[in-house]
Amino acid sequence: MFDESSACPWIDELNAEQRSAATYSGDTLLILAGAGTGKTTTLCARVAWLLGAGVPAEGILLLTFTRRAAREMVERTRVLAERVAPDAGRIVGGTFHSVGHRLIRLHASSLGLDPGFGVLDASDAADLLDFVRQETGQAESRRRFPRAQTMLDIYSRTVNAQTSLADVLSESFPWCEEHREALGEIFRAYGARKRALSVLDLDDLLVYWRALMADEVIGRQIAHSFEHVLVDEYQDVNGLQVDIVGNLRLPRPGLTVVGDDFQAIYGFRSASARHILEFPERFPDAHTATLEQNYRSTAPILVVANAVSAQDRLGFPKQLWSDNDGGALPELLFPRDEREQAVEVCDRVMNAREEGMELRAQAVLFRTGHDSDLLELELTRRGIPFVKYGGLRYLEAAHVKDFIALLRLADNPADELSWFRLLQLLDGIGPTRARRALDALRPSEGGSPELNRWPEAAEHVPGSSREQATVLVDALGRAGRGAMESTGAQVERLCAAITPLIRMHYPDGAVRVCDLDQLVGAARGAEDIRHFVSELVLDPPASSADFAGPPHLDEDYLTLSTVHSAKGLEWDAVHLIGAYDGNFPADMSAGTDEGVAEERRLFYVALTRARRRLHVYVPSRYYHRPHGNDDAHGLGQASRFLTHAVQDLFSISRTTETQNLVTQTALPHRQIDVSVDALFG
Repeated sequence: MFDESSACPWIDELNAEQRSAATYSGDTLLILAGAGTGKTTTLCARVAWLLGAGVPAEGILLLTFTRRAAREMVERTRVLAERVAPDAGRIVGGTFHSVGHRLIRLHASSLGLDPGFGVLDASDAADLLDFVRQETGQAESRRRFPRAQTMLDIYSRTVNAQTSLADVLSESFPWCEEHREALGEIFRAYGARKRALSVLDLDDLLVYWRALMADEVIGRQIAHSFEHVLVDEYQDVNGLQVDIVGNLRLPRPGLTVVGDDFQAIYGFRSASARHILEFPERFPDAHTATLEQNYRSTAPILVVANAVSAQDRLGFPKQLWSDNDGGALPELLFPRDEREQAVEVCDRVMNAREEGMELRAQAVLFRTGHDSDLLELELTRRGIPFVKYGGLRYLEAAHVKDFIALLRLADNPADELSWFRLLQLLDGIGPTRARRALDALRPSEGGSPELNRWPEAAEHVPGSSREQATVLVDALGRAGRGAMESTGAQVERLCAAITPLIRMHYPDGAVRVCDLDQLVGAARGAEDIRHFVSELVLDPPASSADFAGPPHLDEDYLTLSTVHSAKGLEWDAVHLIGAYDGNFPADMSAGTDEGVAEERRLFYVALTRARRRLHVYVPSRYYHRPHGNDDAHGLGQASRFLTHAVQDLFSISRTTETQNLVTQTALPHRQIDVSVDALFG
């Protein structure tokens, strides 16, 4: 019998709930880990305990939703397990997409794939869908038709939720229902084009992995190679991932999943809280362990969070508590409008800074990116530095996508989507000329573009741009012959070739080129260009700063973030703005019970990011045209999640005007007749 008390002194550092979960000796375990309850600590301890119990490191598979989480957990586990099994080796860990990517490459021939297939990120997939839409003639329709990103959202939801297109349109995109047949045609053509180009999108990585796992021979072989599977953030899985986990467990029952149903906020990615809620039904032998001791927030903040979570009657009951009994009451403010909200936020941020709380220890959270527009202006006016998350991501920037397209062509000159993008970087070339040049690159009707046919394609390039185009093509040719060169050297040469085009094509081209330098540096340790591009897609950096080291000690800035981007993070002080009905919950999500439930969970996630101070802002009026010259506005009301009982848990602050609004409405009770029965005779 494994004696963890003598072999694992770190077990004593866990609380009773964590220890019970980490050392559970049964086969199937569901760990319900409330916000701030030490989920990662417990999961790492469980992995280390399994190693100590004799499970070989290569027999453990850890699945996460970010590469960063996987790396952190593997490293923390290694440190914990050193005394238990110093020669255990490294466990297999990664995101669902990255592990699927490795397995699909290994079994590509069985899946009918070229082992050298490429991987499209979401933005490239949207571009290809738009490309196919034009080919099918739908771009010529005079009726409103879904844009590329909307088409990708529809396609992705259909695939990940394993639901019919008709049902997805009916539930989430009703205005697109009239285009169902056209969308079905585009999606089928999109699949055919991906196969022709030998590329997979991110959804395909899950579809193909599930197909592998469903195979009686290969699936069983993969599943037998792992004695225990651990899944982090199980509340974020979609239907495909649930099937993959189920098939991984079939021959060997070892399975641990960790999650919190009340932090399930990614319904737009086809994730659903019902997967974790139904886990005990899917796995009847599962033991459930609940973590409720919170190490993040003060007691008054947790009281508010618990009151909001109690409004949901379907989830697993949890009552967060903390030994941190002190702390001020959370503050609920009712500023006059969003402009006054911005002033109030800045005042409190600077007051906290004067009291010794760095800007980096504070964050402003909001529902959508545009909610912070006026706040950003006020921060800039006051000279308060800030960094914003939740907007345009690094790989979605146009110039970065241009460079990635060039790298894709260096690996696969037949990639017509990348050709189409790069050709339009040249001065004097738009979509029509780019299409003609692309057709000239094909040796025959329906064939794939070939680099050696550039002389024919060059005839469609204006004379003023032909020299730059030739430099680009020569660089591609040298990259294709550069087997003896390092990946870094090849990428550096390609960067030099595209730099003049970036400088010329964009007004701020000189600044954008600096971002490309970061990519060149990141490529120096890559195996080859194909793997480098795939890794970028599977684990995309949020910004060029992700390639850099930690900031200098004298750097300080306020964090602005959408709530979705803030999940998993925490700050000493959190300012949640725009907490009015119509924003929490959002109008578009308030039509169904599940939509409202997810919005409530989003609100809860925002509240539980705060360690010491929590400020929630409810603007009392909002302007229909915030940048216009008129005063057209409406009166807002607090989010329905901020019930009277919840508001009583806050310290409430009102401006003079909003106080007058309350006074004017605080009249003696009257019965007002609103019946319309008289209209019907």
